[in-house]
Amino acid sequence: MKPRLQKHFEERVTPRLMEELGLDNRFRVPRIEKIVVNVGMGEGARNPKVLDKVVDELGGITGQKAVVTRARKSISNFGLRENMPVGAKVTLRRNRMYEFLDRLVNVAIPRIRDFRGLPTRAFDGRGNYTIGVREQLIFPEIDYDQVESVHGMDIVLVTSTDKDDEALALLREMGLPFRGGTPVVVSGEEVAGPAEE
Repeated sequence: MKPRLQKHFEERVTPRLMEELGLDNRFRVPRIEKIVVNVGMGEGARNPKVLDKVVDELGGITGQKAVVTRARKSISNFGLRENMPVGAKVTLRRNRMYEFLDRLVNVAIPRIRDFRGLPTRAFDGRGNYTIGVREQLIFPEIDYDQVESVHGMDIVLVTSTDKDDEALALLREMGLPFRGGTPVVVSGEEVAGPAEE
């Protein structure tokens, strides 16, 4: 069965973006190709138990086993040696990607304290968008009593376009609550309300 957000993309977002961007071929419509969730843990090299816990938490949040990332080269100022474990990451595609994005937009982001909308300046110039999360506790999969250390994470949405304005139009239609946005409705339910400036 197709995820709810994938159906929304195919049935509603694609025709809207074709009209808005003036495209005549539906295969030229920008789409989300993958989502990369990354956690950097500098203390992972000194305390492997912390890193194991982060890998477990990422697996619970995304529904996919995390990969431990390692240092590419030695940096003596940071006490780093080449190949030391420094974090964990998960790359999501297809159904898991849509399901994670659905949970992020509808469950996790509304749980952020004093949330005023996502900034529109976090694009990298090639159509990819990065969301920085300060604590993993916004995800309901995390059991508060089991958390040993609070850490942040980067969530990178990689799109098929290389233009930031097309990627912004895509992500806004997919329900991401940008500052000054209007609510987006997916199958009769409001996905993201307008954020206050």
